[in-house]
Amino acid sequence: MAGRLYLIPVTLGGDKYNQVIPDYVTGLTKSLRHFAVEELRSARRYLRMIDKTFPIDSAEFFVLNEHTADKEIEEFMRPLFEGMDMGILSEAGLPGIADPGSRLVRIAHRNNIRVISLSGPSSIILGLISSGFNGQNFTFNGYLPVKPEERNKKIKELEKRALNGETQIFMETPYRAQKMMLSLLSICQPETMVCIAADISLPSEEIKTMKITEWKKNPPVLDDRLVIFIIGL
Repeated sequence: MAGRLYLIPVTLGGDKYNQVIPDYVTGLTKSLRHFAVEELRSARRYLRMIDKTFPIDSAEFFVLNEHTADKEIEEFMRPLFEGMDMGILSEAGLPGIADPGSRLVRIAHRNNIRVISLSGPSSIILGLISSGFNGQNFTFNGYLPVKPEERNKKIKELEKRALNGETQIFMETPYRAQKMMLSLLSICQPETMVCIAADISLPSEEIKTMKITEWKKNPPVLDDRLVIFIIGL
């Protein structure tokens, strides 16, 4: 009998894991010894955070990132085929959303492996429900283009969709978040509504929805912060 593949949520940052991760989930996570992880160091750090005695040296880790070939991913599944349970750990939040773990999940389904998702935080969903925007018709766009011209063109496209009633969600790396905000302020129409959800679930959390004209009067400081941007009605 094949093992089960668990999609394991982690915190969105900080060390107050018991405030955002259910006890059942941390208990199950501690019981696993085989993991597919996006980044080895942060995965080990998380496991030691939820259990200071976690046997890191006897656990097996497979690194799954954008550079991992499909053939390697199939090799990761050996523990599952041998009847052992396995977990996917993302860098933050839920595996499979803006995360390469979805590739392993897809191959697991193809091989009739049972996939079990566990409850935990998602900055995308938490940002959306806190924005006041349409939660029945929305699109998550991941990261926008890095080049200014391409990024500006994409922002205009997302703004147009948002004004037609389709909430648009996207994210940016902490070191480029302030530049993204400046782009929104310079490109979007004055009456366009934008939600900035920064540091969700952390002590420094700030979530606010305002018109572009209002943001210009009181622009946020987003340097080195984890930010979800949302445009909507």
